[in-house]
Amino acid sequence: MIGRIEGIVVETSAGHTLIDTGHIGYIVFATPDTLSKVRKAKTATLWTHLVVRENALDLYGFLEKDELELFELLLSISGIGPKSALGILSLTTVDTLRSAVSEENSAYLTKVSGIGRKMAQKIVIELKDKLIAGPEGTGLKGDEDALEALVSMGYSLSESRKALREISADIENSNDRLREALKLLGGN
Repeated sequence: MIGRIEGIVVETSAGHTLIDTGHIGYIVFATPDTLSKVRKAKTATLWTHLVVRENALDLYGFLEKDELELFELLLSISGIGPKSALGILSLTTVDTLRSAVSEENSAYLTKVSGIGRKMAQKIVIELKDKLIAGPEGTGLKGDEDALEALVSMGYSLSESRKALREISADIENSNDRLREALKLLGGN
């Protein structure tokens, strides 16, 4: 099993990065947020999970160990594969996902492509006792409201999510989160 990888970032494209570790290049699949951060660095250290299939060995990488742990918990749920788990982690921060599960907010999880209402409910049920919400609850409702507002203003779901992820967790008020997201999206 490959538990961690450290090396030179050779290239980053949609969905994965290529990391050279002493003359061997590993393709590592990651969330858009991780790929964005890795793209800016010359070297990267990622916590990894190796998925062994009949015809492939796929490596998934995460900047933080708690992301890896949540990824592995998601994989333990019947019907959730690595691509779906990565899609769920791409939705928002680990703390916000913990809050969604602890608040039994399955609707939040249906925003991931390929995750329907029944699967979202299954995720909540299976992870509720395994996850602990962050100390401050991490503004889940504020993100939902701000995300809806941004999409209604014409911004895409992915760019809206990206802007909300970049906002400090200290800003909890929905209107303040929306204002900060608009500043980021507007380039001000």
